[in-house]
Amino acid sequence: MSHKRIPKRKAAIAAGSVVALGAAALLLPNANASQDGASDEAAAAPRTLKAADASDLASRLAGLLGDAFAGSYYDGDKKQLVVNVVQGDDNQVIVQAKRAGAAVREVDNSMSELEAGAKTLKSEASIPGTSWAVDPRTNKILVTADSTVTGDKWDRLESTVESLGSGMATIKKSTGTFRTFVSGGDAIFAANSRCSLGFNVTASDGTPAFLTAGHCALGGNQWSDQQGGAPIATIDQAVFPGQGDFALVKYDDPATQAPSDVDVGGQTVQISQAAEATVGQQVFRMGSTTGLADGQVLGLDATVNYPEGTVTGLIQTNVCAEPGDSGGSMFTRDGLAIGLTSGGSGDCTNGGETFFQPVTTALAAVGATLGTGGGAQAGGQDAGAGQQAGGQDAGAGQQAGGDDAGAGAQGGDGQAGAGDGAGQGAREEGLTETH
Repeated sequence: MSHKRIPKRKAAIAAGSVVALGAAALLLPNANASQDGASDEAAAAPRTLKAADASDLASRLAGLLGDAFAGSYYDGDKKQLVVNVVQGDDNQVIVQAKRAGAAVREVDNSMSELEAGAKTLKSEASIPGTSWAVDPRTNKILVTADSTVTGDKWDRLESTVESLGSGMATIKKSTGTFRTFVSGGDAIFAANSRCSLGFNVTASDGTPAFLTAGHCALGGNQWSDQQGGAPIATIDQAVFPGQGDFALVKYDDPATQAPSDVDVGGQTVQISQAAEATVGQQVFRMGSTTGLADGQVLGLDATVNYPEGTVTGLIQTNVCAEPGDSGGSMFTRDGLAIGLTSGGSGDCTNGGETFFQPVTTALAAVGATLGTGGGAQAGGQDAGAGQQAGGQDAGAGQQAGGDDAGAGAQGGDGQAGAGDGAGQGAREEGLTETH
């Protein structure tokens, strides 16, 4: 049974069908539930976990281990949580982490030292075209500079990194240019800008709305689902630059129906709740320009220095994106809403770095809940009505703007980009076929 937007619209994604087909092929059942009933003898052995469960365990261990906790990441091959610890004089921290089911690794740099290094970078090297995030896999700060960071700017960045001390940070040079992924052109949006819908939500006053990137609000206050068409949604709140990149856009028609799924082309991924990202986690992104793409989370709490200003608290990934994909949904194969596309460098031909606004943070900031309301808690609780935000369209590549947001529809209808092939195997677990 298909979900329809009101009004119904058909969208076509101009590019990205090959990428979409490749990524959609990965949206298959994945039976890797947490182990239950482990024997006492195996109590200290790392548990097999889903990425979402690993994120929950990491949060608990961060509080349990205190200063000994130095970050964590998800090993997708082994399906285990790897926790970094600075042992110090307390041998019990390793025992505690192992008993909790994590694989434990002793490292040199504490989280407080890494966070102090990030603060130094912010004060000494907030140069447009740079970013940094803690990489728990290397136990270092990963600093990235785009192609515009040259000459004195590069020297300044390099000297700042060196001042942190040996083994604290590494610099990576990107061939692209950091930018937000707004596009001027032919899609649908506001004024001359095009974005992508992220997730449908219920605003704090009970009205239907959706999340997208905050920088999309720079393109206009009202959004349409057709180029030059009548507005269907209006910006209510927006943050950019600063502590995030997100916007709450309310549908003008309070009767708008907004299903909780991401349409990836002939099939939909039902969104069950919002969740925190975990380094190493596999994620999927849907956008109006390039359709469906996938990759991994590389870093958390990333700082990005865009030309428009500095944005903090983002998720760094290697998922590709291009102009027009801004605001689009990042989610997991089992239906967790993770992020909203912010910006980055590169494209879906050559790859690059892409940054996302955490959905949990955006929900908490605007006071919204995923889906149609009825008990969902911002941050990830199951949407009461079971509906969650629209990754929905996101999927369809709809555009931000109200794109589909508008009707809450599914992208379905149009998605061309995600590729009809993505619809194959639509009846697999977690996927519903659209007609």
